Amino acid sequence: MNVLVTGGAGYIGSVTVDRLIARGDTVTVLDNLSHGFRDAVNSSAELIVGDIGDTDAVREVATSRAIDAVIHFAGLISVAESVANPALYMKNNVEHSIRMLEGIRLSGVGQLVFSSSAAVYGVPHEVPIAEDHPKAPSSPYGWTKLAFEQILGSYAHAYDFASVSLRYFNACGSTDRVERHIPETHLIPLILEVAAKKRDHIKVFGDDYDTPDGTCVRDYVHVSDLAEAHLAALDYLAEGGATTAINLGTGSGYSVHEVITAAREATGHDIPSLIDSRRAGDPNTLVASAERAHEVLNWKAETVDLADMITSAWDPTNG
Repeated sequence: MNVLVTGGAGYIGSVTVDRLIARGDTVTVLDNLSHGFRDAVNSSAELIVGDIGDTDAVREVATSRAIDAVIHFAGLISVAESVANPALYMKNNVEHSIRMLEGIRLSGVGQLVFSSSAAVYGVPHEVPIAEDHPKAPSSPYGWTKLAFEQILGSYAHAYDFASVSLRYFNACGSTDRVERHIPETHLIPLILEVAAKKRDHIKVFGDDYDTPDGTCVRDYVHVSDLAEAHLAALDYLAEGGATTAINLGTGSGYSVHEVITAAREATGHDIPSLIDSRRAGDPNTLVASAERAHEVLNWKAETVDLADMITSAWDPTNG
């Protein structure tokens, strides 16, 4: 299969590219490198430095490489930044994604796997969260993900086009590809920066939530498992699967305090923590119902132990 991966120089994208190459697919990566890294792209993949907002360029790439399907990772991911600058997120995550979508549709590509997010749900009414749970994003970031899912649904009705929107819960861990974000906003890499003496402490945003230890509970999914889910979604579409949305989670969660404790054990370092005020919109608990992923994609997370996830991300040369 000839696969175009937008944002394939990023964290989850680069690991997915590795998996595609390993199983024999031909991969073209389209990334403007604003948040991705050239050295993260598998040497067997073709890297084209360009922007998804250029419809004509996307169409040319898809046509000239005889692309069969697209995995769409490219987009901005910071909730806090989206609150501060919603226009930027609407432009990049919605407007430019539509331009990309038109480029591939006009080239004859009719299958796409979309990197969506559990942020489409907002504050949940019930946990674990199933795919039919009401959607009420609590940030512009979440709204951009939901908006593009809805656009994909419209394309399915109007055109010969099918897609799978994969709603990630909390991506974590590393393969040979390490997690890199500038600036870093994810909990586990921030904690490991404290262990590596790159930060003085980790901030815990609130310890009075309605959870067993008062800190937020989240469902963590290893990046390798996320990558495998994208391959499964491609195969589902290749076999004639209809447009759908699917959660990617383990079905269980860990609190912030539990993550910090596990990181102390995994690294052998003291990791000072500091309680700070709550962040607006943070739900008590976000845990996925993972049943549809198993039923539709025959996918289930293989790495479910928190210690294993953290150990995979820890570089012992740091300290």
